[in-house]
Amino acid sequence: MGKQALIFGASGVTGWSFVNELLNDYPTTGVWDRVVAMTNRPLKQEDSLWPADSRLQIVSGIDLLKGSQADLEASLKDKVKTIDKVTHVYYLAAYKASTDMQQELEYAVSMFRRSTTAMDTLSPSLEFVVLQTGAKMYGCHLLDNHPTDYIHVPLSEDQPRLRAPYHDSLFYHPQLDWLSDFAKSKSWSWCETRPDIIIGFVPNQNFYSLATVLGIFLALYASVEGKGAQCPFPGTSKSWVAKSCDSSSDMIARQTLHLSLTLPKAQRGEGFNVADSKQPESWSTKWPVLCDYFGLKGTGPSKEGQSSLEVRKYIKDHIADWKELEEQSGLKKGVADSDLTFKGFEYFLLTQFDFDRQYDMTKMYSTPKDKPFTEERSTIQAWGLVFDRMRKGKLIPEDLRVDSPHAA
Repeated sequence: MGKQALIFGASGVTGWSFVNELLNDYPTTGVWDRVVAMTNRPLKQEDSLWPADSRLQIVSGIDLLKGSQADLEASLKDKVKTIDKVTHVYYLAAYKASTDMQQELEYAVSMFRRSTTAMDTLSPSLEFVVLQTGAKMYGCHLLDNHPTDYIHVPLSEDQPRLRAPYHDSLFYHPQLDWLSDFAKSKSWSWCETRPDIIIGFVPNQNFYSLATVLGIFLALYASVEGKGAQCPFPGTSKSWVAKSCDSSSDMIARQTLHLSLTLPKAQRGEGFNVADSKQPESWSTKWPVLCDYFGLKGTGPSKEGQSSLEVRKYIKDHIADWKELEEQSGLKKGVADSDLTFKGFEYFLLTQFDFDRQYDMTKMYSTPKDKPFTEERSTIQAWGLVFDRMRKGKLIPEDLRVDSPHAA
Protein backbone atom coordinates (compact mmCIF):
# COMPACT_ATOMS: atom_id res chain seq x y z
CA MET A 1 0.00 0.00 0.00
CA GLY A 2 1.06 3.57 -0.68
CA LYS A 3 1.47 6.45 1.73
CA GLN A 4 -1.32 8.65 3.09
CA ALA A 5 -0.63 12.29 3.91
CA LEU A 6 -2.51 14.65 6.21
CA ILE A 7 -1.78 18.39 5.99
CA PHE A 8 -2.76 20.75 8.79
CA GLY A 9 -3.14 24.27 7.35
CA ALA A 10 -3.72 23.00 3.81
CA SER A 11 -5.26 26.21 2.44
CA GLY A 12 -2.46 28.39 3.76
CA VAL A 13 0.37 29.92 1.75
CA THR A 14 2.52 26.80 2.24
CA GLY A 15 -0.12 24.11 2.65
CA TRP A 16 -1.76 24.71 -0.73
CA SER A 17 1.40 23.61 -2.53
CA PHE A 18 1.79 20.50 -0.39
CA VAL A 19 -1.63 19.26 -1.48
CA ASN A 20 -0.94 20.26 -5.09
CA GLU A 21 2.41 18.47 -5.22
CA LEU A 22 0.99 15.34 -3.59
CA LEU A 23 -1.94 15.16 -6.02
CA ASN A 24 0.50 15.67 -8.88
CA ASP A 25 2.38 12.61 -7.63
CA TYR A 26 5.58 14.17 -6.32
CA PRO A 27 8.13 12.65 -6.17
CA THR A 28 6.75 9.84 -8.35
CA THR A 29 3.52 8.10 -9.29
CA GLY A 30 2.34 5.44 -6.89
CA VAL A 31 3.72 6.90 -3.67
CA TRP A 32 0.56 8.58 -2.34
CA ASP A 33 -2.75 6.73 -1.98
CA ARG A 34 -4.63 9.45 -0.14
CA VAL A 35 -4.31 13.15 0.72
CA VAL A 36 -6.27 14.80 3.54
CA ALA A 37 -6.34 18.62 3.38
CA MET A 38 -7.24 20.11 6.76
CA THR A 39 -8.48 23.70 6.44
CA ASN A 40 -9.81 26.16 8.97
CA ARG A 41 -12.26 27.91 6.63
CA PRO A 42 -14.48 25.94 4.19
CA LEU A 43 -12.92 25.38 0.76
CA LYS A 44 -14.53 23.68 -2.24
CA GLN A 45 -12.35 21.62 -4.54
CA GLU A 46 -13.43 23.66 -7.57
CA ASP A 47 -12.31 26.86 -5.83
CA SER A 48 -9.02 25.40 -4.64
CA LEU A 49 -7.42 24.91 -8.09
CA TRP A 50 -6.21 21.53 -6.85
CA PRO A 51 -6.61 18.66 -9.33
CA ALA A 52 -9.95 16.88 -9.21
CA ASP A 53 -8.73 13.64 -7.68
CA SER A 54 -10.56 10.87 -5.83
CA ARG A 55 -7.61 10.61 -3.44
CA LEU A 56 -8.33 14.07 -2.00
CA GLN A 57 -10.48 14.71 1.05
CA ILE A 58 -10.93 18.30 2.24
CA VAL A 59 -11.85 18.57 5.92
CA SER A 60 -12.83 21.99 7.27
CA GLY A 61 -13.88 23.44 10.58
CA ILE A 62 -11.99 21.36 13.15
CA ASP A 63 -10.79 23.71 15.88
CA LEU A 64 -7.54 22.33 17.27
CA LEU A 65 -8.08 24.23 20.52
CA LYS A 66 -11.74 23.35 21.12
CA GLY A 67 -12.82 20.84 23.75
CA SER A 68 -10.79 18.17 25.45
CA GLN A 69 -8.14 15.99 23.82
CA ALA A 70 -10.71 13.20 23.61
CA ASP A 71 -13.14 15.60 21.89
CA LEU A 72 -10.54 16.54 19.28
CA GLU A 73 -9.66 12.91 18.59
CA ALA A 74 -13.34 11.98 18.26
CA SER A 75 -13.87 14.83 15.81
CA LEU A 76 -10.87 13.82 13.69
CA LYS A 77 -11.90 10.16 13.71
CA ASP A 78 -15.42 11.10 12.66
CA LYS A 79 -14.46 13.44 9.81
CA VAL A 80 -11.22 12.01 8.37
CA LYS A 81 -11.71 8.85 6.34
CA THR A 82 -9.18 6.09 7.01
CA ILE A 83 -7.40 8.22 9.58
CA ASP A 84 -5.83 5.03 10.93
CA LYS A 85 -3.92 4.70 7.62
CA VAL A 86 -2.26 8.14 7.72
CA THR A 87 1.51 7.70 7.39
CA HIS A 88 2.75 11.29 7.04
CA VAL A 89 1.62 14.41 8.90
CA TYR A 90 2.71 17.87 7.74
CA TYR A 91 1.96 20.53 10.32
CA LEU A 92 1.75 23.93 8.62
CA ALA A 93 -1.06 25.44 10.67
CA ALA A 94 1.09 28.18 12.17
CA TYR A 95 -0.74 29.69 15.14
CA LYS A 96 -3.81 31.53 16.38
CA ALA A 97 -3.05 35.25 16.44
CA SER A 98 -3.59 37.14 19.70
CA THR A 99 -2.74 40.60 20.99
CA ASP A 100 -1.45 38.84 24.11
CA MET A 101 1.93 37.40 23.09
CA GLN A 102 1.99 34.87 25.94
CA GLN A 103 -1.48 33.71 24.98
CA GLU A 104 -0.38 33.42 21.33
CA LEU A 105 2.57 31.25 22.37
CA GLU A 106 0.34 29.01 24.48
CA TYR A 107 -2.16 28.66 21.63
CA ALA A 108 0.58 27.69 19.15
CA VAL A 109 2.13 25.09 21.44
CA SER A 110 -1.24 23.65 22.39
CA MET A 111 -2.46 23.40 18.77
CA PHE A 112 0.61 21.47 17.73
CA ARG A 113 0.73 19.27 20.83
CA ARG A 114 -2.95 18.35 20.63
CA SER A 115 -2.95 17.62 16.90
CA THR A 116 0.24 15.52 17.01
CA THR A 117 -0.94 13.60 20.07
CA ALA A 118 -4.23 12.91 18.30
CA MET A 119 -2.55 11.59 15.17
CA ASP A 120 -0.22 9.42 17.22
CA THR A 121 -3.25 7.93 18.98
CA LEU A 122 -5.48 7.54 15.92
CA SER A 123 -3.01 6.24 13.34
CA PRO A 124 -0.89 3.19 14.13
CA SER A 125 0.42 3.56 10.56
CA LEU A 126 2.15 6.89 11.34
CA GLU A 127 5.69 7.06 9.98
CA PHE A 128 6.70 10.72 9.88
CA VAL A 129 5.74 14.13 11.31
CA VAL A 130 6.98 17.49 10.00
CA LEU A 131 6.85 20.78 11.91
CA GLN A 132 7.43 23.90 9.83
CA THR A 133 9.07 26.78 11.68
CA GLY A 134 10.89 29.62 9.92
CA ALA A 135 13.57 32.30 9.86
CA LYS A 136 12.50 33.48 13.30
CA MET A 137 14.68 30.62 14.53
CA TYR A 138 17.60 32.87 13.53
CA GLY A 139 16.09 36.05 14.99
CA CYS A 140 15.31 37.70 11.64
CA HIS A 141 12.03 39.07 13.05
CA LEU A 142 14.02 41.09 15.60
CA LEU A 143 15.19 43.45 12.84
CA ASP A 144 17.73 45.89 14.33
CA ASN A 145 18.02 43.65 17.37
CA HIS A 146 18.78 40.49 15.43
CA PRO A 147 21.93 38.87 16.83
CA THR A 148 25.07 38.98 14.74
CA ASP A 149 27.61 37.56 17.16
CA TYR A 150 26.36 34.04 17.88
CA ILE A 151 23.98 33.89 14.87
CA HIS A 152 25.48 35.08 11.60
CA VAL A 153 25.14 34.80 7.83
CA PRO A 154 24.99 32.52 6.06
CA LEU A 155 22.37 31.19 8.45
CA SER A 156 23.01 27.50 9.06
CA GLU A 157 21.06 24.94 11.04
CA ASP A 158 23.92 24.25 13.44
CA GLN A 159 23.92 27.77 14.86
CA PRO A 160 22.62 28.15 18.43
CA ARG A 161 19.12 29.11 19.46
CA LEU A 162 18.18 32.67 20.31
CA ARG A 163 19.22 33.63 23.80
CA ALA A 164 16.96 35.14 26.45
CA PRO A 165 14.89 37.26 26.42
CA TYR A 166 14.11 36.56 22.75
CA HIS A 167 14.24 32.78 23.21
CA ASP A 168 11.35 32.85 25.67
CA SER A 169 8.87 34.57 23.36
CA LEU A 170 9.33 32.29 20.34
CA PHE A 171 6.82 29.43 20.34
CA TYR A 172 8.94 27.31 17.99
CA HIS A 173 11.22 26.43 20.90
CA PRO A 174 8.61 24.85 23.20
CA GLN A 175 7.00 23.15 20.20
CA LEU A 176 10.31 21.54 19.26
CA ASP A 177 11.19 20.67 22.85
CA TRP A 178 7.85 18.96 23.34
CA LEU A 179 8.09 17.07 20.02
CA SER A 180 11.63 15.91 20.70
CA ASP A 181 10.60 14.50 24.07
CA PHE A 182 7.28 13.04 22.86
CA ALA A 183 8.82 11.27 19.86
CA LYS A 184 11.54 9.48 21.84
CA SER A 185 9.38 6.45 22.54
CA LYS A 186 7.59 6.41 19.17
CA SER A 187 8.15 4.27 16.10
CA TRP A 188 7.68 7.28 13.80
CA SER A 189 10.29 9.93 13.02
CA TRP A 190 10.20 13.68 12.50
CA CYS A 191 12.04 16.74 11.25
CA GLU A 192 11.71 20.52 11.27
CA THR A 193 11.81 22.76 8.19
CA ARG A 194 12.76 26.45 8.11
CA PRO A 195 11.61 28.60 5.17
CA ASP A 196 12.23 32.33 4.97
CA ILE A 197 9.58 34.58 3.36
CA ILE A 198 7.16 32.17 1.70
CA ILE A 199 6.22 32.87 -1.91
CA GLY A 200 3.00 31.05 -2.66
CA PHE A 201 -0.51 30.99 -4.10
CA VAL A 202 -3.53 31.20 -1.81
CA PRO A 203 -6.96 30.56 -3.40
CA ASN A 204 -9.11 31.86 -0.55
CA GLN A 205 -6.92 34.65 0.85
CA ASN A 206 -4.40 34.59 3.67
CA PHE A 207 -3.27 36.83 6.52
CA TYR A 208 0.26 37.00 5.11
CA SER A 209 0.92 36.43 1.41
CA LEU A 210 3.49 38.73 -0.13
CA ALA A 211 3.07 37.27 -3.61
CA THR A 212 -0.70 37.89 -3.53
CA VAL A 213 -0.30 41.51 -2.49
CA LEU A 214 2.49 42.25 -4.98
CA GLY A 215 0.60 40.47 -7.76
CA ILE A 216 -2.43 42.69 -7.17
CA PHE A 217 -0.28 45.80 -6.80
CA LEU A 218 1.69 45.21 -10.01
CA ALA A 219 -1.42 44.29 -12.02
CA LEU A 220 -3.09 47.48 -10.79
CA TYR A 221 0.03 49.57 -11.42
CA ALA A 222 0.27 48.26 -14.98
CA SER A 223 -3.38 49.07 -15.60
CA VAL A 224 -3.18 52.60 -14.18
CA GLU A 225 0.28 53.66 -15.34
CA GLY A 226 0.36 51.78 -18.64
CA LYS A 227 2.49 49.21 -20.39
CA GLY A 228 6.20 49.94 -20.22
CA ALA A 229 5.90 52.30 -17.25
CA GLN A 230 8.73 52.44 -14.75
CA CYS A 231 7.82 50.97 -11.37
CA PRO A 232 10.21 51.95 -8.56
CA PHE A 233 10.87 49.42 -5.82
CA PRO A 234 8.53 50.25 -2.89
CA GLY A 235 11.20 49.83 -0.24
CA THR A 236 14.48 51.29 0.94
CA SER A 237 17.92 51.50 -0.59
CA LYS A 238 19.20 49.15 2.13
CA SER A 239 16.49 46.53 1.60
CA TRP A 240 17.07 46.83 -2.17
CA VAL A 241 20.49 45.20 -1.81
CA ALA A 242 19.98 42.97 1.26
CA LYS A 243 20.65 39.30 0.50
CA SER A 244 18.10 36.58 1.28
CA CYS A 245 16.75 33.28 0.01
CA ASP A 246 13.15 33.14 -1.19
CA SER A 247 11.22 30.05 -0.20
CA SER A 248 8.53 29.35 -2.79
CA SER A 249 5.78 27.11 -1.46
CA ASP A 250 6.29 24.57 -4.24
CA MET A 251 9.94 24.14 -3.34
CA ILE A 252 9.18 24.02 0.38
CA ALA A 253 6.72 21.21 -0.36
CA ARG A 254 9.11 19.30 -2.62
CA GLN A 255 12.06 19.60 -0.26
CA THR A 256 9.93 18.64 2.74
CA LEU A 257 8.38 15.65 0.98
CA HIS A 258 11.88 14.59 -0.07
CA LEU A 259 13.06 14.72 3.54
CA SER A 260 10.05 12.87 4.91
CA LEU A 261 10.56 10.01 2.46
CA THR A 262 14.37 9.70 2.43
CA LEU A 263 15.79 11.09 5.68
CA PRO A 264 18.33 8.69 7.22
CA LYS A 265 17.68 7.62 10.81
CA ALA A 266 20.80 9.42 11.95
CA GLN A 267 19.37 12.79 10.84
CA ARG A 268 15.82 12.40 12.08
CA GLY A 269 14.71 15.06 14.52
CA GLU A 270 16.92 17.70 12.87
CA GLY A 271 16.15 21.10 11.35
CA PHE A 272 16.56 21.95 7.66
CA ASN A 273 16.64 25.26 5.81
CA VAL A 274 14.32 25.13 2.80
CA ALA A 275 14.57 27.62 -0.08
CA ASP A 276 14.55 27.93 -3.88
CA SER A 277 18.26 27.75 -4.59
CA LYS A 278 21.73 27.50 -3.14
CA GLN A 279 22.60 31.12 -3.91
CA PRO A 280 20.87 34.16 -2.38
CA GLU A 281 19.48 37.12 -4.27
CA SER A 282 18.35 40.67 -3.47
CA TRP A 283 15.43 42.82 -4.56
CA SER A 284 17.82 44.55 -6.95
CA THR A 285 17.80 41.42 -9.11
CA LYS A 286 14.28 40.18 -8.31
CA TRP A 287 12.22 43.36 -8.68
CA PRO A 288 12.93 43.93 -12.40
CA VAL A 289 11.94 40.28 -13.06
CA LEU A 290 8.65 40.64 -11.21
CA CYS A 291 7.82 43.90 -12.94
CA ASP A 292 8.64 42.50 -16.37
CA TYR A 293 5.97 39.80 -15.90
CA PHE A 294 3.41 42.63 -15.82
CA GLY A 295 4.94 44.56 -18.71
CA LEU A 296 6.62 47.08 -16.42
CA LYS A 297 10.19 48.27 -15.98
CA GLY A 298 11.33 47.69 -12.42
CA THR A 299 13.77 50.24 -11.01
CA GLY A 300 15.35 50.96 -7.65
CA PRO A 301 13.78 53.12 -4.92
CA SER A 302 12.61 56.43 -6.36
CA LYS A 303 14.32 58.57 -3.74
CA GLU A 304 17.51 58.30 -1.78
CA GLY A 305 16.89 56.18 1.27
CA GLN A 306 13.27 55.16 0.74
CA SER A 307 10.81 55.01 -2.12
CA SER A 308 7.85 57.38 -2.20
CA LEU A 309 5.78 54.50 -3.60
CA GLU A 310 4.02 52.39 -0.96
CA VAL A 311 2.09 49.26 -1.92
CA ARG A 312 -0.91 49.50 0.41
CA LYS A 313 -1.38 53.25 -0.12
CA TYR A 314 -1.26 52.81 -3.90
CA ILE A 315 -3.92 50.09 -3.77
CA LYS A 316 -6.15 52.22 -1.53
CA ASP A 317 -5.66 55.33 -3.67
CA HIS A 318 -6.68 53.38 -6.80
CA ILE A 319 -9.29 51.07 -5.33
CA ALA A 320 -11.88 52.45 -7.76
CA ASP A 321 -9.62 51.44 -10.64
CA TRP A 322 -9.26 47.97 -9.14
CA LYS A 323 -13.01 47.56 -8.79
CA GLU A 324 -13.29 48.49 -12.45
CA LEU A 325 -10.78 45.74 -13.24
CA GLU A 326 -12.83 43.31 -11.15
CA GLU A 327 -15.87 44.02 -13.30
CA GLN A 328 -14.03 44.03 -16.63
CA SER A 329 -12.08 40.83 -15.99
CA GLY A 330 -14.57 38.90 -13.84
CA LEU A 331 -12.21 38.84 -10.86
CA LYS A 332 -13.05 37.62 -7.37
CA LYS A 333 -14.25 40.66 -5.48
CA GLY A 334 -12.91 42.04 -2.22
CA VAL A 335 -9.44 40.49 -2.45
CA ALA A 336 -7.38 43.65 -3.03
CA ASP A 337 -8.34 45.27 0.27
CA SER A 338 -9.64 42.29 2.23
CA ASP A 339 -9.94 42.26 6.00
CA LEU A 340 -8.35 38.79 5.84
CA THR A 341 -5.04 40.41 4.86
CA PHE A 342 -2.86 41.86 7.60
CA LYS A 343 -2.54 45.47 6.52
CA GLY A 344 0.98 46.78 6.21
CA PHE A 345 2.88 43.50 6.48
CA GLU A 346 4.25 44.03 2.97
CA TYR A 347 5.65 47.42 4.05
CA PHE A 348 7.38 45.66 6.92
CA LEU A 349 8.93 43.04 4.62
CA LEU A 350 9.98 45.50 1.92
CA THR A 351 11.48 48.19 4.14
CA GLN A 352 12.53 46.82 7.52
CA PHE A 353 14.10 43.57 6.35
CA ASP A 354 17.10 45.61 5.24
CA PHE A 355 19.93 43.33 6.36
CA ASP A 356 21.57 40.23 4.92
CA ARG A 357 19.83 37.06 6.11
CA GLN A 358 20.81 34.52 3.46
CA TYR A 359 20.60 30.81 4.22
CA ASP A 360 23.31 28.21 4.03
CA MET A 361 21.57 25.55 1.92
CA THR A 362 24.36 22.95 2.10
CA LYS A 363 22.46 20.60 4.40
CA MET A 364 19.30 20.47 2.26
CA TYR A 365 21.25 19.89 -0.93
CA SER A 366 23.34 17.08 0.55
CA THR A 367 20.59 15.00 2.18
CA PRO A 368 20.61 12.07 1.96
CA LYS A 369 24.18 11.62 0.82
CA ASP A 370 23.42 8.89 -1.67
CA LYS A 371 20.48 10.69 -3.33
CA PRO A 372 20.35 14.36 -2.29
CA PHE A 373 17.80 16.94 -3.35
CA THR A 374 19.04 18.77 -6.49
CA GLU A 375 16.25 20.97 -7.93
CA GLU A 376 16.63 24.77 -7.89
CA ARG A 377 14.26 27.48 -9.13
CA SER A 378 14.88 30.98 -10.44
CA THR A 379 12.93 34.10 -9.50
CA ILE A 380 10.70 33.94 -12.56
CA GLN A 381 10.03 30.23 -12.06
CA ALA A 382 9.00 30.77 -8.44
CA TRP A 383 7.10 34.06 -8.60
CA GLY A 384 5.86 33.67 -12.16
CA LEU A 385 4.13 30.39 -11.33
CA VAL A 386 2.30 32.08 -8.45
CA PHE A 387 1.19 34.93 -10.71
CA ASP A 388 0.04 32.38 -13.30
CA ARG A 389 -2.11 30.71 -10.66
CA MET A 390 -3.50 34.05 -9.55
CA ARG A 391 -4.60 34.67 -13.13
CA LYS A 392 -6.21 31.23 -13.35
CA GLY A 393 -7.91 31.76 -9.99
CA LYS A 394 -9.34 35.13 -11.10
CA LEU A 395 -7.34 37.12 -8.54
CA ILE A 396 -5.63 39.27 -11.19
CA PRO A 397 -6.59 39.88 -14.83
CA GLU A 398 -5.66 37.35 -17.50
CA ASP A 399 -4.55 40.13 -19.86
CA LEU A 400 -1.85 41.89 -17.89
CA ARG A 401 0.14 43.67 -20.55
CA VAL A 402 -2.35 46.31 -21.70
CA ASP A 403 -1.94 50.05 -22.11
CA SER A 404 -3.56 51.95 -19.30
CA PRO A 405 -6.80 53.76 -20.05
CA HIS A 406 -5.49 56.45 -17.72
CA ALA A 407 -2.14 56.88 -19.45
CA ALA A 408 -1.51 60.12 -21.34
